[in-house]
Amino acid sequence: MRKKDRQVTDPVKIDEIIEKCECCRIALIDGDKPYIVPLNFAYVHEGDKQFFYFHGAKVGRKITLINKNKYAGFELDTDGMFKPSENPCNHSFKYKSVIGTGEISLITDIDEKIKIFNLMMKRYSGKSDWEFNERIVDATAVIKLEVEEMSCKQNN
Repeated sequence: MRKKDRQVTDPVKIDEIIEKCECCRIALIDGDKPYIVPLNFAYVHEGDKQFFYFHGAKVGRKITLINKNKYAGFELDTDGMFKPSENPCNHSFKYKSVIGTGEISLITDIDEKIKIFNLMMKRYSGKSDWEFNERIVDATAVIKLEVEEMSCKQNN
């Protein structure tokens, strides 16, 4: 990281920043071009491992690319705000961001998918004891991204 004074290394602080983010963008490889998509997510930090979970349709470009390449990039950001200055070269932007890479895969086990759906629902609704129709759960793709590298920075 070029600007070390903006680097965040405290795992608790990084988790707090991730929890403030509304969406996670994943970057996939489509031949020789990147493909990026914003997604709702659940985040789990267990010991020294971190996971992002997403959901969506079982067919489409995203699923095709995940099946072709097991690696993905990701980006999250929050608290973005323009910081004006009297000097045009000193304008800045306030932000907190997390970027990284990891191994991406599809989850097929119904019970695990329901657990992840409840994690997502708790994140966005505050409630985690939802009941899901298994037919709909089976018809929905659940994506797991296991973090391999991650960095975080902020500019206040």
